[in-house]
Amino acid sequence: MACYKISVLNLMKIPIFAPLMLHYTKHICREDAQWVTFIHGAGGSSSIWFKQIRAFQKHFNVLLVDLRGHGKSKKPIYEKLKQYSFDVIGDEVIDVLDHLNINKTHFVSISLGTIITRELSERYPKRVSSMIMGGAVMKLNFRGQLLMRVGSALKSVLPYLILYRFFALIIMPRKKHRESRNLFIGEAKKLYQKEFKRWFTLIAEVNPLLSLFRIKDAGVPTLYIMGSEDHMFLPSITKLVKGHENSTLFVIPECGHVVNVEQPHIFNGESTRFLLSIK
Repeated sequence: MACYKISVLNLMKIPIFAPLMLHYTKHICREDAQWVTFIHGAGGSSSIWFKQIRAFQKHFNVLLVDLRGHGKSKKPIYEKLKQYSFDVIGDEVIDVLDHLNINKTHFVSISLGTIITRELSERYPKRVSSMIMGGAVMKLNFRGQLLMRVGSALKSVLPYLILYRFFALIIMPRKKHRESRNLFIGEAKKLYQKEFKRWFTLIAEVNPLLSLFRIKDAGVPTLYIMGSEDHMFLPSITKLVKGHENSTLFVIPECGHVVNVEQPHIFNGESTRFLLSIK
C-alpha cells in the first residue's frame, strides 16, 4: 500500500461548542502499522522533524503534533487559556490520539518535549509503547537554574527573542551547532511574546516534577539519545539510566543538544532499530 500524508488544521472557524484541538499531520505507512508520535520542544514546532519523516515512515505511521501556541496550533483562542501546566498540555496530545482512535503509540521527543512525553507515561502508561528521548531535559543543573533566574528577572524587560537567542547560544555554543541554533531561533520568532512568557514560567517551575522523574523508572522501554557535547543535560541522563531498569543511553560523538537535526542519520538509525526491537 502506498504511503500518504494527511494534514489537518482543527483551529479554523471552530464553533464555540466544539473542542479545541492541536494541529497535527499524519504520514501513513500502512493501516496496520504501529504509530510513532513526535513531540517538539518549547519554541519549536513539528517542522523540526523534517529529517525524520522518511526514515520512520518506512516502518511506522507517523503523527506530528504542534503543541499549543506553536507552529499551526497558534490561534488567538490560546491567548484566553489560563491553564498552563505539563499535564494540561499532555492532555491536549491525548485528545489528538483519541480523535484519531490511536490507543497506543511510541513517542519520540526532543529537548523540553521530553518532559511532556515523560509526564504522559506517568499518567497514561497504557497509551505509551515506548519513549525515545532526544536531548532529554531531566534536570536543570546550576547553569540551567542560573539561566532561568536571569530570564525571570529580564523577561518583562527584554524582548523574548533576545532571551531566546541567549539561551540557544548557552545550550548550543559551538560553531557546528549553528544549524540547530538557527532552526530553533527561526521557530521561536513565530511565537507570541505572551506565549513565550507562559512557557518560560512553566519551565521555571518544573524542578519538582523532574525530581520525581529522576527517581522513578517510567516502566516502559526508553532510549535516551544524547550528544556528547550536550554539556548541560548529558551528565544527569548518564546518572539517571544507571538506576532505571527500562532505560538505555546512546551518546552520539561530536554532537550537541538537538541530536535529530545535527546527526539525523545516526538518530534515525538508532531510533528505528530500538522501536523495531520492541515486541
